[in-house]
Amino acid sequence: MLQSLAGSSCVRLVERHRSAWCFGFLVLGYLLYLVFGAVVFSSVELPYEDLLRQELRKLKRRFLEEHECLSEPQLEQFLGRVLEASNYGVSVLSNASGNWNWDFTSALFFASTVLSTTGYGHTVPLSDGGKAFCIIYSVIGIPFTLLFLTAVVQRVTIHVTRRPVLYFHVRWGFSKQAVAIVHAVLLGVVTVSCFFFIPAAVFSVLEDDWNFLESFYFCFISLSTIGLGDYVPGEGYNQKFRELYKIGITCYLLLGLIAMLVVLETFCELHELKKFRKMFYVKKDKEEDQMHIIEHDQLSFSSITDQAAGVKEDQKQNEPFVSPQPPALADGASDH
Repeated sequence: MLQSLAGSSCVRLVERHRSAWCFGFLVLGYLLYLVFGAVVFSSVELPYEDLLRQELRKLKRRFLEEHECLSEPQLEQFLGRVLEASNYGVSVLSNASGNWNWDFTSALFFASTVLSTTGYGHTVPLSDGGKAFCIIYSVIGIPFTLLFLTAVVQRVTIHVTRRPVLYFHVRWGFSKQAVAIVHAVLLGVVTVSCFFFIPAAVFSVLEDDWNFLESFYFCFISLSTIGLGDYVPGEGYNQKFRELYKIGITCYLLLGLIAMLVVLETFCELHELKKFRKMFYVKKDKEEDQMHIIEHDQLSFSSITDQAAGVKEDQKQNEPFVSPQPPALADGASDH
């Protein structure tokens, strides 16, 4: 008997705080996912980093042996300056791109990566004035971009998602949930094909050093706004039609970002995902909300009646004094 009572009380306790338990498992799962990613990246990339470090040490040692007139501190000073310039997008190699990093098309591409929070990091402001302007430009531009994307995605979603689903539901009588799921899957396939596979094939042809996997990797890193900066198009040696190419990439990034947000919004509107998300939200107590509403209405009504009573008393006090008529005169007036 006691065990059944204890078990029922535990079940009621769990059900009462179900949202909190789900949120706790969500936080734990996210932390475990972070640790899992760190373990995998470290185990995969650390051996390659060690090999690269060993190769660089061998090259440095061989270079110093072949050039005895050059000391190691001088070489390190030169290499440090070269690496610092490389971080700002300037290279001293003879086969590097001879184009400027801050012409109009490159600056337009940089502005689009800043406002979309992609931020490849291949080109950064050199001057203090440029850095200060970048801060002010981002503070104003990023919320402006969010507003712009929200408005565009809301309008596109109406024509691309809601109206087609409603049409098939009303015209053909299909289940609205089933139509929404099929539509979301088809929209996802079309978006991946048009903004990942096809652009990856194009980039693999236009970029000499990129294969299809690297091109697909760039598309995903860019449209997900991760922007690692290890692959940036249009930076190769003697890139043909570089200005037009940069403008095309800028348009691709904006359109691809809008398409990704439309797909995410379409999947978020699915009934199953809405139910799943609600598991982790704080549930409002309807009885408490109703009590707050009733108390608020009672307070408002009482305040209104008090104000009305006060106004009536003020009117009575302000009215001129009128003596009441005697009852006999009143009866006589009524007889006449």
